[in-house]
Amino acid sequence: FSAMNLAFHIAKRYLVGKRTTQAINLITGISMIGITVGTCALILILSVFNGFQGLIYQLFNSFNPDLKVTPVNGKIFVPDPDTLATIRSMDGVLYVSETLEETALFEYKKASDAGMLKGVDTFYHHVTLIDSVLIQGVDRLNDTMGNYAILGSGMESAIGANIQDAFNPITVYMPRKTRSSLDRSFETKFIYPSGIFSLQQDYDKELVIAPLPLVRGLLGFNQEVSSLEIRLDPRVNPQETQIRIETLLGGRFRVQNKLEQQSSFLRLMNIEKWVAFAILSLAMLLVVVNLIGALWMIVLDKKQDIAQLKAMGAPSRLIRDIFLYLGFLLGGIGLLVGFILALIIYGLQIRYKLLSMGEGFIVDAYPIKIMAIDFIATTVIVMVVVGLASILPALRADKVGAYLR
Repeated sequence: FSAMNLAFHIAKRYLVGKRTTQAINLITGISMIGITVGTCALILILSVFNGFQGLIYQLFNSFNPDLKVTPVNGKIFVPDPDTLATIRSMDGVLYVSETLEETALFEYKKASDAGMLKGVDTFYHHVTLIDSVLIQGVDRLNDTMGNYAILGSGMESAIGANIQDAFNPITVYMPRKTRSSLDRSFETKFIYPSGIFSLQQDYDKELVIAPLPLVRGLLGFNQEVSSLEIRLDPRVNPQETQIRIETLLGGRFRVQNKLEQQSSFLRLMNIEKWVAFAILSLAMLLVVVNLIGALWMIVLDKKQDIAQLKAMGAPSRLIRDIFLYLGFLLGGIGLLVGFILALIIYGLQIRYKLLSMGEGFIVDAYPIKIMAIDFIATTVIVMVVVGLASILPALRADKVGAYLR
């Protein structure tokens, strides 16, 4: 045996060998259970964040266009007809939708709330899969029989809109750009809610989607838009198409893909995920106390063995390594069992939906997704905690003399 192999071999014997008192076995078991539960919790918390992140990204994929063109300066612009025709005829471009957004006040019966009114043209339902995020009603934006709108679930709750009520429309108030009289400072239009969508809280609580001519009429515009939303052929390279459009439009316009449109939100979700991971990692430090106690008692239990090893010429490093390896063995077993337990709970959640979301949500159970990076991060944290817990007992073992009285 080399010194390393010998230390590891002795550590394994101490792990499974008999001890003089049952208290040592109890404390050792408690420390391993702590590592197991902590490992399982870390994996499951990260997997739930992964699940929600995947779900929201999937919803944004349905709601957001493949590419979105917005002006670098200002909020609105008039698209050049020739440039717009060139974009529509590009290889890989399937549909281009013109949209116009502005803040408005919405009033239904006696309730009112401010939000964002988004006007969309007839191509909008081709560019975004708006139907996939509807939780009530239908999409009637292209209905020529009236001005219909789709409301975010938060806006619907705020003003108490009823999509079944055909007699009470929502009144939309938009500030006049030029006030010709004091008694009418707002332009008003009426819309009838035909559907409710649920995507993400910031969208749900303020967004109302209506026909583009209605929004232009409120603002007194003819051709102005806030953005061009583009759907691409999935068989083409989206980056190449994005570069071609950026080159065509020049530096006055910003062309964003789906990830770039939601980069700040996805970055925030990632921060929240790893902050939660850091908090749970700090909670893992509580395991250090139990593990130090278990290893310390094993050191006291094996004093005679340590003295004999030193009398036989064992170097201090070998004694320290024995108890360092013993700590890592205890941590490794707890880590492995924690992984297995997390995978079992993950499988049960996927199959039997143990944790449900209740009614009114897009999904009926908590989304969950396990990623390899979560196992790597958890392993690193647990091994660091175990290493810190093993240092003091290892140093204590090194102080045991070669001869005991």
